[in-house]
Amino acid sequence: MPFETLITSEQIKEMEQNGLWRMETVLDHLNQCVDACPDSEAVFDGYTRLTYHELAEEVQYCAAGLAELGVEKDTVISLQLPNWVEFIIFHYAATFLGAVTNPLVPIYREQEIRYMADLAETEVYIAPKQFRNFDYEEMIHQLKPDLPALKSVIIVGEPDYDTSLSYDTWMKDNRQSGQNAEEVDADPNDVSEIIFTSGTTGEPKGVLHTHNTLTCATQGMIDHLGLTDSDVVHMASTFAHQTGFLYGSRMPVQCGAKGVYQDVWNAEEFVEMIEQEQITVTFGATPFLHDLLNASNLEDRDISSLRIFVCAGAPIPKPLLEEALEKLPNCKVLGAWGQTEDAIVTVSSLDDPADVIISSDGIPISEGTEIRVTDDQGTELPYGTEGNLEVRGSFVFAGYAKRLAKTQEEFNQDWFITGDLAIMDESGHMSISGRSKDLIIRGGENIPVAYVEDVLYKHPSIASASVVAVPDPRMQERACACVIPNDETSLTMDELQTFLHEQGLAKQYWPEYLQVYEDLPRTPSGKIQKFKLREEVKQNVT
Repeated sequence: MPFETLITSEQIKEMEQNGLWRMETVLDHLNQCVDACPDSEAVFDGYTRLTYHELAEEVQYCAAGLAELGVEKDTVISLQLPNWVEFIIFHYAATFLGAVTNPLVPIYREQEIRYMADLAETEVYIAPKQFRNFDYEEMIHQLKPDLPALKSVIIVGEPDYDTSLSYDTWMKDNRQSGQNAEEVDADPNDVSEIIFTSGTTGEPKGVLHTHNTLTCATQGMIDHLGLTDSDVVHMASTFAHQTGFLYGSRMPVQCGAKGVYQDVWNAEEFVEMIEQEQITVTFGATPFLHDLLNASNLEDRDISSLRIFVCAGAPIPKPLLEEALEKLPNCKVLGAWGQTEDAIVTVSSLDDPADVIISSDGIPISEGTEIRVTDDQGTELPYGTEGNLEVRGSFVFAGYAKRLAKTQEEFNQDWFITGDLAIMDESGHMSISGRSKDLIIRGGENIPVAYVEDVLYKHPSIASASVVAVPDPRMQERACACVIPNDETSLTMDELQTFLHEQGLAKQYWPEYLQVYEDLPRTPSGKIQKFKLREEVKQNVT
C-alpha cells in the first residue's frame, strides 16, 4: 500500500517548470553509466569489486529474485546491512521493481527493529548472519511473531533457520534461472525511501523521500563540489544514515564516479585506502577527521589524491581545522549541515577561507533551496540575529510515514521548521548555534551552547564535549559540561574554570557542573544524543 505524502500537484508542476525535479531515478543513472563506461569500476567495499556492467547484472538478478518473493510496487524491503556492495544491489533492485527501501542502522536491536519494521510494514528483511559479534538472524527470528507483514528473510552468510534464505544461494539460483523481472515504470514522485530519524530528540519518525527529492539532494552536492566521473568517493558513515545512503550508495553512480566503502571505521585502514584507491572525496563526522589526523600511518602513505573532506554532524573546532591545514595540505575540509528530512542542505564553498569555514556551516548547495532564520511567530529575522532555522526547496522530505498530521505541525506554510537555532550573515552563510530544545536559559539569560562547546574543544585535555541543561529550582537551568578527556588525563572543575577565564568566556556562560565520560551517547552518524545525555546528567547531579 503506497505511503501518503504531502506532495501536491501544484508543487510537482512548480518543481518541473523550474527544472528542479529532474524526473529521474537512481536506476536511470546506473543505466547511463553502463552505456558510457561499462568496464569502469563502480564499487569496492573492501571485499568485492564490481564494474558498472557487473553491478547492473547483479541488480537484474536480485530484482528477479525479489519479484519471485512477491516484491512489487510500494513493497517495503528493510536493509540492516553494513556498507557492503549487497546494500547497493538490493536498493537498486528495489528501485527496479518500484519498491521502497528502508535502511536500518546495524547497531539497532530488538526494540528499534520491532518499532521501525512494524511501522514500515516491512515484507522483506535483509541482514548479515553476524556482524560485529551480533546474530541478526536470531534477532529477526525472535521478532517475526510481532511483524505480521514480514514474509521473507534473506541472510548474507549461512543461516541457521530453514525459514531464512541464504543470499549467496538465492543469488546463484537467480542467475541460473535466467528469468528477468519486468522493470516498473516508476513515477519519480513515488516514495523510494523510508528512513528513520536518528532519535536525537525522542521517538524516531519514518521520513519519506521520493526519487525526485533524493536525486536533487545528490545532484546539489555533485554541482557544489564539482564532482566528475574521475572522482573516487569514500564513505564510512553507515549507508543506513541519510549521509551514507545518499552520498555513499547513490551519488557516485549519479556522476559516474567510483564508490569506496568501509563497513567499520578505522583511520589507519582509511589512510591505506586513500593511497591504494586514489580516494578524492570523503564524508564523515567530526570525530572521523580527528581520527584521520591522528592516524599512526598518516605520514607514511601518499594521501595527495584526497582533495575534499566534508565534515558534518558537529562544528569543526578551530584547533582541528588548523591541524588539518597542516597535515592535509592538498585537502579542503568543508563544514556541512543537514538532517534526515532535508539531506545535507548547506556546505562550505571550496574557495571559503579558513575563518569562514570555522565560523559557519556553509551556504545552500542546491538551486532552488532556501534557508531563513525566524522568530517564534515565523517572522524572518535580520542578518546576525539568532532564531529558528527553516528550509524549503527541492529535496525537503515528503512527510512522516503514517504521521501526516505530525508532519504538518513541523511546517510554517511551505517552510520546514528544522528545530535548529541559527544565525545568517549577509553573504548567505549560516551558522548553527544550537538546537531549540537544547537552549539553556539561566536566570533569564540565554547561554550560547554551541559557542561554549567550541571553547571547551580548545582545552588540550578535552577530546569531545557537549553542554546540556540541568534543571534548577531557582535559576531555571544551569549548564553542565560533559567531556571525554584525551587519553588518561584528568580534569577538575577548578582547572576548567581557570581555562574558561583565560579564554575570556563570559562568566555567566561557564558550566556549573562537570561530568567526565569514557564515551557520549551518539547516533550512528556521530551526533551526540543530547536528550539521552540530559537524562543521565539529571540523575547524576540532582
